[in-house]
Amino acid sequence: MLPNQRREKILEMIREDGHAKVLQLSKIFKVTEVTIRQDLEKLEKDGFIEREHGGAYLKNIGLNVKNIALQNQENLTEKAAIAQKALEFIHDGDTIILDSGSTTTEIAKLISGFKNLTVITNSLNIALILGADPEINLVLTGGEFKAPTLSLTGQKAADFFNDLHVDKLFLATAGITLKSGLTYPSISDICVKRAMIESANMVYLVADSSKIGKSSFASLGALSLIDYLITDSKIKQEEIEMLQKNDIKMILA
Repeated sequence: MLPNQRREKILEMIREDGHAKVLQLSKIFKVTEVTIRQDLEKLEKDGFIEREHGGAYLKNIGLNVKNIALQNQENLTEKAAIAQKALEFIHDGDTIILDSGSTTTEIAKLISGFKNLTVITNSLNIALILGADPEINLVLTGGEFKAPTLSLTGQKAADFFNDLHVDKLFLATAGITLKSGLTYPSISDICVKRAMIESANMVYLVADSSKIGKSSFASLGALSLIDYLITDSKIKQEEIEMLQKNDIKMILA
């Protein structure tokens, strides 16, 4: 991996988790701690992070948490369209899981008017959006708090789904490729998302078309884990053909 590629992956991880340790990054990328410190120096110089003893943390993260603001605010028009389409697959009496993420947050903003709907989420901002609706039975997982994504993660969050059976899961992702499958910046999220999938009768992956062809750090598994992909109309024809050849059912918003 080239230095600029490594720094891009390091920044992606810090944007997801909020912080990272030099020792941890050294083991993950199989380079010396000196090399990682040089990478962090460059990222700090570029204004993305702030270094601390033994690691680094995301710049301005405290302000975002106080304002309940997600870091990822790209392609919001496409995400809103995907959310509107996803509502067609939610019905009165359903029990659903809303994964943490910007697209699932758009779904939460639109959910209203349903009767006897149970929503399980590991997202604090989604919980705040839905918590005042008397027709929604809101359930929040436990787990470790991740500031940039305002989410709960780790094994405790995953264990929450043991012996749970839900109708539908609306799953987020950072990248979609045939080779790596569904990928994410944070290792700690993998066990949570796997547990969500195992709990759900139907899995809807909600992802804007910019995620297709991108690969992040940690792989959840093959695309066969999902039942449907809901994406936007900007998806390229060759991407549609690639997904169809691999029996991925697609819903365009």
